[in-house]
Amino acid sequence: MNKKQIIHAAEDNYAISCQKEILTPYYHSSDRAFTLLHGDTFELLPQFNFMFDMIFADPPYFLSSGGISVQSGKVVCVDKGDWDKSMSQDDINAFNLKWLSLCREKLKDNGAIWISGTYHNIFSVANCLTQLGYRILNVITWAKTNPPPNISCRYFTYSTEFIIWARKSPKIPHYFNYELMKQLNDNKQMTDVWRLPAIATWEKSCGKHPTQKPLALLTRIILSSTKKGAWILDPFAGSSTTGIASNLIGRRFLGIEKEFVEMSKNRKIEIENVGTFNEYRSKIKDIAIADFFEPTNIVCEEAFDYGLPF
Repeated sequence: MNKKQIIHAAEDNYAISCQKEILTPYYHSSDRAFTLLHGDTFELLPQFNFMFDMIFADPPYFLSSGGISVQSGKVVCVDKGDWDKSMSQDDINAFNLKWLSLCREKLKDNGAIWISGTYHNIFSVANCLTQLGYRILNVITWAKTNPPPNISCRYFTYSTEFIIWARKSPKIPHYFNYELMKQLNDNKQMTDVWRLPAIATWEKSCGKHPTQKPLALLTRIILSSTKKGAWILDPFAGSSTTGIASNLIGRRFLGIEKEFVEMSKNRKIEIENVGTFNEYRSKIKDIAIADFFEPTNIVCEEAFDYGLPF
């Protein structure tokens, strides 16, 4: 058997060992670095056996209850959809326990998870992480440099979100590219407060997702806790900002999404154009420093053939 045949044989054996029905992706990119599954993450995660280096999750915040905000100078409703409707605290806790438990089974022993949120859900997430045996490492405060105004004038302007960083095991060390993060912060230790803008207009070229995160934020998260070639899971992929950021900096991605899979697919297709790929990279300032400072880890083409059982 030649090398290619050996790899495909190993892939077949791996799929059989899963003892699960092989899933059909909604979209699998030609470079095999971007895979989308269409459906409910609670139903799909148990259907394959694969361990990821990192997970990023932007779960529902449960704040779609008729509120209003300002976007582009206009008053708009903040309701995102049925998936974000308010629930009781017990229901929120049960929801977070369920998806965090499923994700823990898909995380390598030395893997890390990042979860974004606001005060509406982040305290529940933190409690569930502790209950499930994760070790919380930091809580990043993302201070938006361009937040929308508070139109009621009865509160301080909401300008921050929180991102919990935790590792799977209390005893097994996680990966942290400390030196790169220091370089990104003018050769000083980076703090847990990140001042980054909210999503830019150029990031909405394939449509608008109601809770889309900026590429600059996801790029920094991924650079800090993975090496090139790492596999990254997003169980609530949305428009797949996690996947686009991953591919821009040489990582591989699996996303699970119910509603915005076509937008995600189009965003990946967009950066398959070399000019667009380089343009987007040039707009994210952390990438230029990372290109000089990040450890080199070349991933051979065959590596994309053996991994996920799709």
